[in-house]
Formats: sequence, structure tokens, C-alpha cells
Amino acid sequence: MLLAIDTSTRNAGVALAREGQVVAARSWRSAVNHTAELMPAVAHLLEGSRLSVQDLDGFAVALGPGGFSALRVGMSVAKGLALASGKPLVGIGTLDAEAQPCLQSGLPVCALLDAGRSEVSSGYFGADGLRLRDDRICPPAELLDEVAGPLLFCGEGTAAHEAVIRQRLGDRALVVGHAPAARLWALAAMGHERIEAGESDDLATLQPHYLRMPSIGGPKRRDRVRQGA
Repeated sequence: MLLAIDTSTRNAGVALAREGQVVAARSWRSAVNHTAELMPAVAHLLEGSRLSVQDLDGFAVALGPGGFSALRVGMSVAKGLALASGKPLVGIGTLDAEAQPCLQSGLPVCALLDAGRSEVSSGYFGADGLRLRDDRICPPAELLDEVAGPLLFCGEGTAAHEAVIRQRLGDRALVVGHAPAARLWALAAMGHERIEAGESDDLATLQPHYLRMPSIGGPKRRDRVRQGA
């Protein structure tokens, strides 16, 4: 049994999965940064399934890109549970999890997350699931100047930008509505695959992918920033 944790965005969730199939889950939309919701959700999920942390085979955590505080909460809890149980932890990129359910379409896939400041974070995948370029943060119009159709757009960021996507690409774009549960299910399935393959990430070096550093202290960058958990 694997526990998957996603606090990448305000739409967060935890899931228990057996053989990559979710058997129990809790999802919520947070107004702050998931600090108050995450551990009670994990405890409720385990208690409802009559499991302890020691009964789990491993953990999967969404790495982002996402907000600084939100990702730190998810990463800290995942590392703490893995350390306490001695079970493996794997990190999965949030854009990868957004794209994964759509990669059976036969089309290239562009997964979007809202990055704030009228920008999006994007992952651009070929029909074979391999990235066609590095992930980046930019205004939607700049992204649409770089991509060519036919192309499937998915992910939480499509909700705010569907109109401009359709305006710029017309019938060359297929926009899939976002379902928060789909990302959580994909995170669990991808985590299971890695752990079944004998993979695990180093707790000391595994880092979340921050969209931006917090607004206080230190210089800031527009691109994705890796920082300590």
C-alpha cells in the first residue's frame, strides 16, 4: 500500500493506493497553505483503512511546481513519515502527474499550472510522453507562440486560460477540463511504478520545485527555483 501526498496547489489531497489503484482518498481546497489540513487528512485516511504508517510500502509526494509554503508542508510530512517508517519515498513532478492521464490520446500534451502574475507554468510532452523542452514559466500568449497543434492542453491552469488557447490555436487545440482527483490518482500510479521498480529518492537531497521564493527576504527569480525542504 502506498500513500500519495499532493500539496502543489490550493487543490490538495492524499490517497492510499494498492498496486497503483487508489482505494481511499481525501481532497480539499485550501485557503492558506495546507498546514492545518494535511496531517489530519493523513490520519483520517489511515484510521479509516485500519492501517498504520508501518503497514505502508512507501510514499509518493508531488514536487511541484507550486507555492513555497504549500510544497514545504507536503514535503516535510512525506519525509517525516518516510524517515519514521524506514519506507521509500519518491517525488513526482506535478506537471508530469497532470499530463499522465492524457498521454494515451496519441497527441502531444501541454500541462499547465497557474503561476500567478498572469503567467503559467508549462510542461510540454510528446505523444511518447517525453518532454519536448524544459518546463518554463511565462505569459500564456508567449507559450502559445512557441507551440504548434494539434495539441492537447490539460492541468489546473487551463481553467483560467482556455479562452486565449482556443482564440490563438482554434481547432488545433484540444482543452481537457481539470479534475483535481485525476492528478492525485496519477501521482499514486506513478509513485507505485517507481517503488515497484526498486527506486527511491534520497531524503536528504529530494527538493520541491518552487514557482517563486516567498515575498520576504532574498532576491527573487521568475523561473522555477529548487530550494531545501
